[in-house]
Amino acid sequence: MSKLTNLKRPRRGESRPLAGRWKLEDAKARFSEMVRQAREDGPQRVTVRGQDAVVVMSVEEFERLVPQKPRVPFVQFMEGLHIGGLDLEREMDRGRDIEL
Repeated sequence: MSKLTNLKRPRRGESRPLAGRWKLEDAKARFSEMVRQAREDGPQRVTVRGQDAVVVMSVEEFERLVPQKPRVPFVQFMEGLHIGGLDLEREMDRGRDIEL
């Protein structure tokens, strides 16, 4: 059975999206269905005024496309900046005198 036959019938005034392509108003009205299709069928395009605007995809697909960079511990990051020649000393700040 085709997955397109499993789609809910559009309400009056709504159009049925092309496979993987949604008008913004339809995507907003049927967001849960669009998310389900993104997870099951792959990325879903959302159009604004007939032009592709964004793509909704599963987190697994996103992580495959944009692998996480390993995080460097903060001290190692700071040491990697090579700022040894900078004077980072501060004078003691005792605030300012005010009259009450």
